[in-house]
Order: sequence, then structure tokens, then C-alpha cells
Amino acid sequence: EPLLELGLRLGEGSGAALAVPLLRLACDLHGQMATFAEAAVADRPA
Repeated sequence: EPLLELGLRLGEGSGAALAVPLLRLACDLHGQMATFAEAAVADRPA
């Protein structure tokens, strides 16, 4: 299954060229997310 379904019809290389920056951004966001302790999230029942 393709990572991005954009209907480009330009070959596999064009989809990869668009997917790589998206994956890099996702990794950067994940790496910069605060932990519950850093974000001072209270441990209380819902």
C-alpha cells in the first residue's frame, strides 16, 4: 500500500520525494514531544 495516495501517475520516485520530508517531519515532531512529567500533566481520574 502506498504511504501517500495522491494519484500523481508520475512513477514511484515522485511519491518517494514527497514522502521523505513528511517522514522526517513526523520523526522531528515525535522527538520533540514533551513527556507527561515535562508537560506537568496531572495524574487524576477522568
